[in-house]
Amino acid sequence: MPILEARLADITRVEADAIVNAANESLLGGGGVDGAIHRAAGADLLEACRGIAQVRPGVRCPTGEARITPGFALPARYVIHTVGPVWRGGGAGEAEALAACYRNSLALAASHGLQRIAFPAISCGVYGYPPDAAVAIAVQAVRAFDGPTPAQVLFCCHDRAMLARYEAALRP
Repeated sequence: MPILEARLADITRVEADAIVNAANESLLGGGGVDGAIHRAAGADLLEACRGIAQVRPGVRCPTGEARITPGFALPARYVIHTVGPVWRGGGAGEAEALAACYRNSLALAASHGLQRIAFPAISCGVYGYPPDAAVAIAVQAVRAFDGPTPAQVLFCCHDRAMLARYEAALRP
């Protein structure tokens, strides 16, 4: 079981083997965490994402899946891009898709021998996932991951309210 920690932090400044990008399906940048990571990493990240084969037109990473690129100008060596679900009320498979984001990101980290990974609150921004539910899914998915895990998983929180949610979820 990895060490799980929540911290008030700017994910683009975290020193880790990998940070996770809450991306859109194109992987070509957007708003929120995605835009911040692309700006901090520099133009090389966009070029690397363009080089990832499209699954279908405009889609390089379907919801719930993950892809990896170098971190370029970021302190993190790699960026793991994952696409969270858009909240549609909870009856459209959102919980399973969100859990898959965490599982697939951890599996990709393990396959690259990465020991320290940092996650944002996937889908909690413009995708509208209710934060309390998203945090519970994130922590449960990491704890239940069945495979080699990094030694440390950091949940990067953008504000104190999100930090309090993660701290509560991480209590034994």
